[in-house]
Amino acid sequence: MNRRQFLAQGALAASAEAFRPLTAAQTNESPIRIVGISASPRKGKTTSQAVQIALDTAQSISPRIQTQLIDLGGMTFSGWNSTGQFDEDDFDRLVLPALHNPVPHGLIIGSPVYFRNISSLCMAFLERLAVLRKPDLQLANVPVGVLTVGAYRNGGQELAIGQIQTAMLCHEVLIVGGKPPAHQGATLLNAYNDDITKDELGVQTAKQLGARVAEAALQFPSTQKPA
Repeated sequence: MNRRQFLAQGALAASAEAFRPLTAAQTNESPIRIVGISASPRKGKTTSQAVQIALDTAQSISPRIQTQLIDLGGMTFSGWNSTGQFDEDDFDRLVLPALHNPVPHGLIIGSPVYFRNISSLCMAFLERLAVLRKPDLQLANVPVGVLTVGAYRNGGQELAIGQIQTAMLCHEVLIVGGKPPAHQGATLLNAYNDDITKDELGVQTAKQLGARVAEAALQFPSTQKPA
């Protein structure tokens, strides 16, 4: 057994405890909505697949949890500008309504890693979230988990996670990591012809992250604000 197999088996064992569904007595309350953002220009590819895996695990934690994936691939919108004024674009039409109408109970943000950095599409998304800082911090106390997908196992995934987390702290969100081995967030490897499910260790980190975001959202349901 090599190190990679050992780590994957350890993650699988830990996940059995992490993904235990809540009992009926714990789920007799209002719905909890978790939104996943795939900030890759490649629509439906590995970053989108990884975010969906995290969302599926989050939904398995409790019947109360409802999930929604927003794939930014193919969308057209710019980052922030000097005026803060924009002609209506895909961010306004397709992204913003899911984030403030009403504010979700949890967020999972995914980005591919390019040159040990987040994608330009992810940066544009983070900059446009500035609209949710006024008149108050609408995302404050919302649990946020982050995942990244790189071309190498040590390809800058955690650096990119930190960049997203730092930006989101400007909204006073609750940063959520995962259970081992996903302490900071989910880190995945695209080395299998765009089939992220073949990265067993990475998939486990995505599942661990989804479970932790779900647990945090259930613990802090009062974070949702009206439209």
